[in-house]
Amino acid sequence: MNYSMKKLVFLPLFFVMLFLNSCQEEGIEIVQEDEQEAIVANSIVANLILRTSTLDGSNDNILDGASCINIQLPVTVFVNGLEIIVDSEEDFEVIEAIFDELDDDDDSIDIVFPIVIVLSNYDEIVIENQNQLEEFIASCSDNNEEDDDIECVDFIYPLTYSVFDTDDNIINTVTINSDEDMYGFIQEIDENDIIALNFPVTLEFSDGEQVTANSVQELEDILESAVDFCDEDDDNDYCDDDFDIESLNEILLDCPWVVHTVHRNGQNSTEVYTQYVLLFEEDGIVRARRRNGEIVDGTWNTEETDNGVVINLNFDAIGDFTLTWNVCELGNNRIKLYVPNPNGNVVDHIVLIKNCDIIFDHNIDQIENILKECFWRIHRLRIDGVNHEAEYIGTPLKFEDNNVVKLRINGEFVQGTWEIIQAGSGFALQMSFDNRPNLNLTWFIAELENDEIELENQNSEMRLKRVCPDSDDDIVYINQTLIEGTWVVAYFEEDSIDDTTDFNDFSLDFLASKRVHVTGNSQDFGGSWMSYRNDDGHLKLALNFMDHDIFYELNNRWKILEVSDNRIELVDFSDDGSIEKKLVLERN
Repeated sequence: MNYSMKKLVFLPLFFVMLFLNSCQEEGIEIVQEDEQEAIVANSIVANLILRTSTLDGSNDNILDGASCINIQLPVTVFVNGLEIIVDSEEDFEVIEAIFDELDDDDDSIDIVFPIVIVLSNYDEIVIENQNQLEEFIASCSDNNEEDDDIECVDFIYPLTYSVFDTDDNIINTVTINSDEDMYGFIQEIDENDIIALNFPVTLEFSDGEQVTANSVQELEDILESAVDFCDEDDDNDYCDDDFDIESLNEILLDCPWVVHTVHRNGQNSTEVYTQYVLLFEEDGIVRARRRNGEIVDGTWNTEETDNGVVINLNFDAIGDFTLTWNVCELGNNRIKLYVPNPNGNVVDHIVLIKNCDIIFDHNIDQIENILKECFWRIHRLRIDGVNHEAEYIGTPLKFEDNNVVKLRINGEFVQGTWEIIQAGSGFALQMSFDNRPNLNLTWFIAELENDEIELENQNSEMRLKRVCPDSDDDIVYINQTLIEGTWVVAYFEEDSIDDTTDFNDFSLDFLASKRVHVTGNSQDFGGSWMSYRNDDGHLKLALNFMDHDIFYELNNRWKILEVSDNRIELVDFSDDGSIEKKLVLERN
């Protein structure tokens, strides 16, 4: 940067010319009452200002793994083979999300050269290949090693410096608008310059607090206090989230944590620990609820180390969790615990997902109340490796008082019994229906949330999802629209073949009982229907006509694309994301 105003001090010819120029400050004389107000070359405060304005290169460590350089954006990279154009810092989060998606230890990022890097002194260098980049990376400090820059406080710009001649006359005023301006200005001060910073000067700490310096001494004190004020996040990897031990403890204690991923000793042990839940308590006790409901107690504590904050976990009964773990990705309801090896790669890691809806310690009354609140649709039913959930599309369970449970079949309630019982250290759901052997099991409650229940029985599993139709205005509208009048199949397409004529002359009457009464072509039969919103927020219409004639082709959990008083457009997607079926219903 060209500091033309400042060079007036360095070059006597320009000094005299501007001093005599008609645009000068008319010989205004400033007498400095306190010599300490001057900024002297190589003084303590000058060096602190230089360190505070030094470029911090740690924000893009996910790209270069170096905290003393920045890669100038935009830059094109390939992340696990996927091309990403990085044109803002928000794209760093996109890269991190790709790395985290499968918790793959073999994540890779390849930079498309040439690129431009910016050094800590703001010099720009063109880099032609990875080898050249590695040379600059090697010159940076090691992981979390102390460096010169002060990152925990920032100047609030603009601010100004006054430039004096030897007679204490102001010959120029320099405005500083950025750290780069500040760095260049301070770096060029020499012992013969007479420079004064115009106070007050405002600074902002990393925690958001703003402070004001009214003198050089106050500024020096503030900058000195910022040297060790925060964790400067100089980890040379993407696990570089800024947090302290207090914020970690607060987040851990906030809610239960579901175990999402476990890798230990080179093995993916996620399946072993799926649906485990951890509950951190104030007294240093951490409780782990296994998926069979058994609760195992362990201990935990956090501490500051040279490599950042770590958490120590100790379980006598769960060896894979017992370790001193580094912590990263503290945010978005997700924590990753990891142990880096000497090469910097993450080998052992656990990913935890916060879930405040989980009730860690259940009792029978709580479980019963949760079940009785709304309907429960059978989202998944797998018996001895065979899927059966298609049999229960649009046929939710309704748990009622006096151990009565009802199931809609063809729109009519089939009544059975239910009971919550103690099963070891956990709980189980017992159900009994006539002619429903797949449901008549003692289902152990592996996971219980307010809106979702995971049930297990040896080689069988069932997942129930809550449906409360009266609490969703869109569902209320859809239900009210469907039960008013009768409907016809205006269009039906499967695999791009128009089969609408198969449904000619049939009339569908959606009843409030969730029965669909179908008449036409000398036929009279029924089916079940249910509208709901799924986990992704999409509106769905479930139709189930069992194996009845051609109408079995409409058995599906249809996504609602469009709904009006007289028309509903539905689609079903194949595994590759393409539309497999289309269904349009129109009011008679």
